[in-house]
This record gives sequence, structure tokens and C-alpha cells, in this order.
Amino acid sequence: MSQNVYEPHNHSHCVDHAIDRARSLCEQRGARLTKVRLRVLELIWQSHKPMGAYELLAILAQEGFNPAPPTVYRALDFLLDLGLVHRLHSLNAFVGCNHPEDQHPACFFVCEQCGKAQELAADKLQALSRQVEELLGVTVNHQLTELSGICPGCKQKALEQ
Repeated sequence: MSQNVYEPHNHSHCVDHAIDRARSLCEQRGARLTKVRLRVLELIWQSHKPMGAYELLAILAQEGFNPAPPTVYRALDFLLDLGLVHRLHSLNAFVGCNHPEDQHPACFFVCEQCGKAQELAADKLQALSRQVEELLGVTVNHQLTELSGICPGCKQKALEQ
């Protein structure tokens, strides 16, 4: 597992690291990281909280970007295609990927109180996916597992009240 988002850490390092990886991946794949795509990625990484397209759109509009929904959806599609973000279907929101360099099944823990999402290693899920493919003769194209509950910080706050 990468940095635990529920522990204190230098958050600007997370954003900077995500941007560095995005630039590197774009260079390797001949893709263009436009200002809008870069800003959407920054916004998604700024708090470790999944963000919806309309939440992103509102911020971009305030910052002077094109306030049309296709602007955000095209940026999100680009980031999804490169593996730089994951979509959390239960929240209809997006969160940064900790290791976009390789295709992998996604598993997340999302705190029901503060909303922060932690990407987790999903090795066992990948094995299960292969078993399902063999058993049913299907091809699994996408896998996302979402767990929700209360993070340590929110548990502590509840105890203190």
C-alpha cells in the first residue's frame, strides 16, 4: 500500500508526485497533458476525497476554464484512459490512482465521515477475477471494489465528543 491517507503527511508531496507521474506517462504514450487535464488531476489529488464531475466543473468555472460539462468529462476520460484516476461508482466520483503505470483491479476504503479514499492492494481480487473468468468463460474488463466505514481519525473524533 502507498501512503496512508488517514495518517498525517505532506499532502503537497502527493499532488506533486501524481503530476510528475502524469507528465511521465503522457510523454511515454505520446499523450498531451493540457492545462484543463492537469488542473482536474490536481483537484482530484488535493484532498484524497473523491470528487464528482460537477464539483470539478464548479471549481474550474471559478478559475476561468470553460464551464461546459464536456470539458470536465473529456478531461476525466483522458485521465481514466491513462490510469491516472479511478472512478468510484458508488459515489459517482473520481479519485487519484496510486500506481498508474500498470493496469490493476482497484480496491478502495472510503471513510463515511470525512470522505477520504484509500486505494488498497487488490492481489486477492485479481485472483478471484481470474477464477471467475475460468469458471464462467467470461472476460473481466473492469473490476472495482469499494469498502466503506470509519477511518481512525474520525473514530477518534467520535470518542472525544
